[in-house]
Amino acid sequence: MADKKEKKPVFIMGHRNPDTDSVVAAAAYAQLKNLLGNEECMAVRGGKLSPQTEYIFERFGVPAPHFLPDMIPKVAYYMNKNIEPVDAGTSLWNAIAKMETANIKVIPVVNSNGEYSALLNYNAFAHNILKVLDPETSTLFSTNIRLIAETLSAQQVITFRQEELFKCVTIVVADNIETFRRTLSLHTPENAVIITGDRRDVQEYSIENGVRALILSSGTQMNKELREKAEKKGISVLISPYRSAETSMLVMYSAPVSEMADTAVKPVLVNDTIRYIKEFLRESVNRTLPVVDDKNKLLGTISETDLLAEPNVEIILVDHNELSQALEGVENYSIKEVIDHHRLGNLNTKTPITFINRPVGATCTIIVSLYRQARVPIPKPIASILLAGILADTIVLKSTTVTDEDRDTAEYLSNITNIDIDELGHDIIAAGNRLGGRTAVEIISQDMKEYQEGKFIFTVSQIEVDSTDELLKRKDEILEELKLERRGRDALFCSLMVTDVIKLTSIMIISCKQEFLQSLELPRKDDGVYFLRGMVSRKKQLVPLLSEQIQRMSEN
Repeated sequence: MADKKEKKPVFIMGHRNPDTDSVVAAAAYAQLKNLLGNEECMAVRGGKLSPQTEYIFERFGVPAPHFLPDMIPKVAYYMNKNIEPVDAGTSLWNAIAKMETANIKVIPVVNSNGEYSALLNYNAFAHNILKVLDPETSTLFSTNIRLIAETLSAQQVITFRQEELFKCVTIVVADNIETFRRTLSLHTPENAVIITGDRRDVQEYSIENGVRALILSSGTQMNKELREKAEKKGISVLISPYRSAETSMLVMYSAPVSEMADTAVKPVLVNDTIRYIKEFLRESVNRTLPVVDDKNKLLGTISETDLLAEPNVEIILVDHNELSQALEGVENYSIKEVIDHHRLGNLNTKTPITFINRPVGATCTIIVSLYRQARVPIPKPIASILLAGILADTIVLKSTTVTDEDRDTAEYLSNITNIDIDELGHDIIAAGNRLGGRTAVEIISQDMKEYQEGKFIFTVSQIEVDSTDELLKRKDEILEELKLERRGRDALFCSLMVTDVIKLTSIMIISCKQEFLQSLELPRKDDGVYFLRGMVSRKKQLVPLLSEQIQRMSEN
């Protein structure tokens, strides 16, 4: 019976520089999916957790989503995991039979620890077999008595040292006894496997000279006297159901697959990028390479054909719908769902998807509604981080983006967790205010989003504090990092919105091109610093204002 097809992993992720709402929404939605039986769904995150987010997950004992630096196509997302390797000690005959049954052209060879050692393909097999068959050479091959018996389906009359590998030479005796004696004298009897039929003289001479094994072809029986002599000399005796010529050929196929596989084929690592391995794929004989982890354990194979198929990973986006804000490389995968509360960006998909976008203050509010619609009880730890996510994204329900639904949802979560809204709000704001020791790069990148307006791109980062004084003292340091970020992206401007959660107002520190600086109509506090009186929302207040000013600049 065929195995049930393995479901593709589904990564649920927020934007590349995730805030608390983004990370919590991903974790909580993945939990909902799991509770509904979709065990393939898992939450991931693209950036470093902010102190506030870290505090929330640690406080309520919820594991943070797994970190992924990017979604650049990697071997892991295209490889074939449904490959059953063969052990290095398997006979070549059985390995080829496995390839035929599975209808595959290559099969990896592993040692007893599951570590990759070689790749068997028909080219390597043919090359090595031809070396053994070449009459101009005396190439020997390794095998043992057990493998010979298995390959021949032979009746074992007497066997000794079954697992001991030896360099085998096969001698098929069809000539007279004198010719056989001369032939045997050219080889080491200890390595010789004699194949003969009902030839007492050959059998007796072989036993006297201490050959490794006697194989009697076509079901021939050995008389008891010779059997006793063979047993005393420690010579294995097998009865083959095949004729001598067929038996001789099959003995060669008894060699361990490690002897006939291609040890020159080097594996690729599961986290190597597709761009990196393409050259190695082109150079491989069968356009197929083994895939291993960093301990050389075999995980599967990857071929050029695999690269033509859909990746074995799918994506669900939460708290954003613009590719410029998503993890780098996410456009290479099938996006199955989007759950968001921001403006619509330029996202295009190949197939219809579930798209939930509602004008609420936090994505976590939407996630709670999905639990309730599915009639799935929210586990208390998840309910606790969802409450924290709503409070963090709405400045404890004081932001201009907050809605009645956010308030009602927060009350609902407060009731089922027995957590006081104001106390939790105070704690998470305090956690977010810990700026000591954090570099300007960390502050800017903590919650940075990239936007596009016409031909221009720009970024707006946001951080919430209980006083803007500390960051204003570090204005020059922050401006320098914003300038580097702007040049690196070739952006119109890069900015940091610093929101005072006590006064419910903000300032903006900005590095911009001269053309936009001349169009910027905001109260100026200092070089590169502007007042954002009464503004606390990036998405609802600041970004629309900046977009409007970019449009005005473009028209002039």
